[in-house]
Amino acid sequence: MLANLVKKNFYRDSVFLMALSNKVKSIDGVIDSSVMMATDANKKLLTETGFITYEGASALPNDLLICLSYNAQADIKKIMAGVENMLDVTVSRENARSRVYENPKNIEEAVELQPDSNIAVISIPGQYVRYQSEKLLKKGVNQMIFSDNISLEDEIHLKKIGVEKNLLVLGPDCGTAIINGVPLGFANVVRSGSIGVVAASGTGTQEVATIIHKNGEGITQAIGLGGRDLKKDVGGLMAIESIKMLENDPATKVICIVSKPPASEVEEKVLGTIKNCKKPFVIIFLGSKTKRNDSGNLFFAATLEDAALKSIAVLKNKKYAPKKKLPKKFFGLASKERKKHSKNQKYVRGLFSGGTLCDEAMFVLEDSLGGVYSNIAVNPDLKLIDRNISYKNSFIDLGDDEFTRGVPHPMIDFTTRNKRMIQEAKDKEVAVIFFDMVLGYGAHSDPANAILPAIIESQKIAKKQKRHITFITSICGTDLDPQGFNKQKEILENAGVIILPSNVTAAKFVERIING
Repeated sequence: MLANLVKKNFYRDSVFLMALSNKVKSIDGVIDSSVMMATDANKKLLTETGFITYEGASALPNDLLICLSYNAQADIKKIMAGVENMLDVTVSRENARSRVYENPKNIEEAVELQPDSNIAVISIPGQYVRYQSEKLLKKGVNQMIFSDNISLEDEIHLKKIGVEKNLLVLGPDCGTAIINGVPLGFANVVRSGSIGVVAASGTGTQEVATIIHKNGEGITQAIGLGGRDLKKDVGGLMAIESIKMLENDPATKVICIVSKPPASEVEEKVLGTIKNCKKPFVIIFLGSKTKRNDSGNLFFAATLEDAALKSIAVLKNKKYAPKKKLPKKFFGLASKERKKHSKNQKYVRGLFSGGTLCDEAMFVLEDSLGGVYSNIAVNPDLKLIDRNISYKNSFIDLGDDEFTRGVPHPMIDFTTRNKRMIQEAKDKEVAVIFFDMVLGYGAHSDPANAILPAIIESQKIAKKQKRHITFITSICGTDLDPQGFNKQKEILENAGVIILPSNVTAAKFVERIING
């Protein structure tokens, strides 16, 4: 059964919408839900997926559209009352946090009411971003553009204005930043320190920042660039602008750059800028095959963990030896797990919510496993024919656009990953299920308990077939995150999950189990 609820002139950003969609699914009787602004593009998507009714089709772009499917036996009036209650609670909380004045109706009012604010987060449909962004730039406001579906032409145009005005234009599709200790988008709570991060990767930023925190240091700023800044057409406009700002920031002593390999001409331009700086830089071009040696103020790392630890070492003026192999203290545990598998169990399946974490794990394992199949594989020979069906050793980025059209991101909603985990557990050749666990603002409020039912069900399936599946993860988070690092760790360990200290260490642990 289908039902649509339209809330007139009720705009909310995409992070709110994803979280609400996940909450609606928790109402008794609800099978699935999708919460979107009723733009033409979103209504088209909902029509294609068979989720929209006549009422929903009549909604306007400024309306909030809640679509849900429910059991025929369920009381739809109670379900809708539950949805309305969630909205009422949310609005009440927003009103409690607001000041005595009315919420601003436009950017001009917002800037007037908060004249000291110097950064804005833009999270609106992509076609409206250029117009609103230009208004903010004219008023001297830096911005983080969370929105996607923005043309390359608009991105370049806005970033050129930013360079002219010495303002940051982060994004589009910038999901993570920490500015002056404030987490924006999907971000962790980390202590303040002396290391600045500039990254064209959301979960890459989170992994580096949390490892720095866990090892006793902190960061000044974590500046997200969006995925296209270091490509040829954009030319690293904001990467260079961010580097200059951190170079001039007295609190920042070391700067860490995180990215996939840039276009060659952009890399040359960025490295040229860095060589003219006085501060030391730790650089990771994740997945690059080019061998680079430390030189002058440039220090290179091969993994996210190495980038974090090397940044700390450079800060303390100490030498750092990268961890090329799995630490010996994990050998015994890996051997113990390997002995539990039958002779037919020989493959690993990776289920990731973070694209960069998925990439890093594949880079670590691609040679030793003879290639890893994936929906995001660079090598066309390793591209999965059907993203919904794994083959041999396969790693899936469930946060990729092809999985998130019309549904919340897997860091917020575990439905897709849980279903896929159970599906992988049914494959008698699977020995290991490797997944990431990301904490922080924007992520699920209790991710360990959210994934727990799928782990338990998968273990039951394996046990019935007299098999053993090894579950492996690392937790990208800190003790300061709202979910509670130790609490999440305890829940997973009690369920038999093996938790490693970093994503790359977890990947090396997988390698030890599969290859012996």
